[in-house]
Amino acid sequence: MTDHPLDLAGIGIGPFNLSLAAQLDAVGDLDALFFDRAPAFDWHPGMMLPDVALQTSFLKDLVTAVNPTSPWSFLAYLVAQKRFYEFLNAEFEAVPRREFAQYLAWVAARLPSLRFGTAIREVHFEGRAFRLDSDRGTTRARNLALGVGLQPSLPAFAEKLDPRDHVHSSQAIFALDRIAGKRVAVIGGGQSGAEIVLNLLNRDSDAPAALSWISRRPNFQPIDATPFTNELFTPGYVGSFHALPEARRRSTVGRQKLAGDGISAATLRAIYQRLYMLRHLAEKRLDTSLLPHRTVLDVDRAGGYRLIMRNGFDGGIEVAHADIVILATGYRYTLPPCLDPLRERLTLDEDGRPEIGADFSASWDGPADHRLFVLNGGLVSHGIAEPQLSLMAWRSGVIVNALAGRPVFETAPPAPPLTWPTTQPERVFHEGEGCQ
Repeated sequence: MTDHPLDLAGIGIGPFNLSLAAQLDAVGDLDALFFDRAPAFDWHPGMMLPDVALQTSFLKDLVTAVNPTSPWSFLAYLVAQKRFYEFLNAEFEAVPRREFAQYLAWVAARLPSLRFGTAIREVHFEGRAFRLDSDRGTTRARNLALGVGLQPSLPAFAEKLDPRDHVHSSQAIFALDRIAGKRVAVIGGGQSGAEIVLNLLNRDSDAPAALSWISRRPNFQPIDATPFTNELFTPGYVGSFHALPEARRRSTVGRQKLAGDGISAATLRAIYQRLYMLRHLAEKRLDTSLLPHRTVLDVDRAGGYRLIMRNGFDGGIEVAHADIVILATGYRYTLPPCLDPLRERLTLDEDGRPEIGADFSASWDGPADHRLFVLNGGLVSHGIAEPQLSLMAWRSGVIVNALAGRPVFETAPPAPPLTWPTTQPERVFHEGEGCQ
């Protein structure tokens, strides 16, 4: 497909590699192409429920954080679509997800470095370049950017469910036309599960016969989006986090779950208000069961499915019944099969994730000047911001700088209002002293 090695080849065109492509569009001396098997860009079509919104500011778009004059910003999109003033006047509390998806697709349709309809089958390293074999030929590149996204995480009991009776939340919209008159269980207490529950509660003639919402969390908990918590989504924090020992990084990520995976307050309020209407004011009631602090242990058949749960509140065993199960159970990282020829050359952690350096390049046994950048694989290495949209423009700037070998973009973090020390702070007291 190319006669000379590219500076970079990207595998997968989701928002993260799209951001990298948009930033590279401003750099004239770096050659890059990005490949995806899909025929065109389509961001989470299976989750595009009506009226869902982002949990991230529109300023955290593909480029603005390090390149605010880029023609690929969200504001540039609004101007091009002649809806800038209407968007401002609408005063959205949060940007509609459908709007942001249209913005991403608008950029993807215009960037010249994207190659859709091209599936990368295998990647080899030949000493001076990576060789990417696709269904359309061969491409060579000195560096790679892996942006294939995460895979749905399914619990073990899902194997006992008929494929026609269950769906992961990533494909939920394609199953909701089959729920009328059925008993539906939504498993998962994050934003995706909450959005699906709200959609089901708002249905009329095609409503389910019964709805159970099950979550392992102690309650249906809001996202922690306060100003100081949002400092976790800044370059300064990421740099300090990356410098920690791995064991401390893992425990820290576990404690910060609600900063990146809680439910928007507006969604919780809408669910509660709808439940009030259905319980007290509606002519036709919907049988609803809200079941936080439950862990589904097993599933069996009994006139549908019996979901056997442990109640974390009192330790008891309970049962819920369903005909259709929607699994809002999150995602997991896996290396794509096309990298199997390189798998043994990569340094992987205990979860099978590549070990990733500060510049987002994976540790491997090949030459240091031939890098494999990993986007959305650094939850443990870079923290809870890594799978979010929040820092994608900054991360892309870091990768561009590493490729160019010079500071194309300003990515050094400013002094934060919070101090995240990675060394022992100056002692206040001498040995033997203390507060009396």
